[in-house]
Amino acid sequence: MPTVFIPSLLQKFTGDRKTVEVEASTVRQVIEALEQACPGIKERLVENGGIVPSISVAIDGEVTTLGMIQKVGEHSEVHFLPAIAGGSR
Repeated sequence: MPTVFIPSLLQKFTGDRKTVEVEASTVRQVIEALEQACPGIKERLVENGGIVPSISVAIDGEVTTLGMIQKVGEHSEVHFLPAIAGGSR
């Protein structure tokens, strides 16, 4: 089962757990499984059917651009991270 690393700001939904294991093969399924185990967390991660713009999703150390449809492996590590923008022009 994939292991989801929960950011500190969302740990209030997980009973202060830093990781949660879920059965899932896509990011969408990860979020649905998290919502079942930790009610209320989905509304912090999803907006208009996609990942909230202020959050990035990393699967096994790689930030995904596929959002909800990104595949997740059986032993994957999933991280929800604050998105960082900016830089020089």
